[in-house]
Amino acid sequence: MKWEGGLHSSIKVLGGVSVLFAVFACALISQEPATTLLSTRAIALNSATGKLYAAEPLHGTVAVYDPHSNATSRIKVGSEPLAIAINEKTNRIYVANHGSGTVSVVDGASGSVSSTIDVGALPYVVAVNAAANRTYVSNVFSDVITVIDGTTNALQKIKAGSADTITLDESRDKAFLAGYQSTKLVVLNRTPQITGDVKVGYHAWGLAVDPPSGILYVTRSQDAALLIIDETSGATTSIPTGSIPCAVALNPAKNRAYVVNHAGDSVTVVDTAKRAVVATIPVGSSPQGIAIDPASNRIYVANSHSSTITVLDAASNSVLKTLPTGKNPYNVLVDPATAHLYVALEGDSAFAVIDLKSN
Repeated sequence: MKWEGGLHSSIKVLGGVSVLFAVFACALISQEPATTLLSTRAIALNSATGKLYAAEPLHGTVAVYDPHSNATSRIKVGSEPLAIAINEKTNRIYVANHGSGTVSVVDGASGSVSSTIDVGALPYVVAVNAAANRTYVSNVFSDVITVIDGTTNALQKIKAGSADTITLDESRDKAFLAGYQSTKLVVLNRTPQITGDVKVGYHAWGLAVDPPSGILYVTRSQDAALLIIDETSGATTSIPTGSIPCAVALNPAKNRAYVVNHAGDSVTVVDTAKRAVVATIPVGSSPQGIAIDPASNRIYVANSHSSTITVLDAASNSVLKTLPTGKNPYNVLVDPATAHLYVALEGDSAFAVIDLKSN
């Protein structure tokens, strides 16, 4: 295992009241340290180049790990970078700089910042539609979404509500915006205009979309449920989960959705065809992030308070092993091409690299 990066503490970084937008309902758990659900986009993988990008907010840098050379370099960006999104078609990396109110556009080939775009105070979420060459940015304490044209860097702004999570369906050119304090999921088209909203209840957090089927999956902590939403009809199905479901990952080939239950210390396995729970698997303490390797049919779960990764066998819905990590892992990505597992950390290192061939 390799640990990289500088100290990553969102409470120190965000400070003051800004942290309220990053802190989830996990504070409701008694006799537990308060848990901060950090941006799942603090690390991002460019599957075309194999490079991993990790935000290092205290240093105003993005770490770049190249698995081919096993080397890490760093790119100076704005103040307090929190979120990263990659356009693999243009090899551009978009970094939301929370402290400086900007987005840094990084040229992946040269490893340097090609432009800096003012997007307003406290940007928090960034998401890229590679097919349309368009980037979406949301800000804390703002109901405005900024849309960046990837060719010209021209900006469009739309009042669409505060978005703590943005998920894209590139095939339909839609953006889905979820706010933790909002009861509605807002839908934007390519214009961008609001084309609809779906009532999802309070405390929606984890989003995932299956473009071929046009089905959206939303975790809702208010009543411990996974909502399955048809993009076309708006019809919804509610599936019970464990306590405080905070993330969801899909394996469409197996008709499975995996829901991380932060306060339940478990993963709920849902048969998406039958829309029914088929298993609940105990994992580590306060899990937050999840990744699927469809080739091996393994699931990786980041347990923030255990400082571990639980490895699940999806075929048997059982725990295969537990891997140690650095402090407070909160997200995880898997690259089947290199057999590397990347873990976002909140401790002394920004990320860890785990070689799955030897683990």
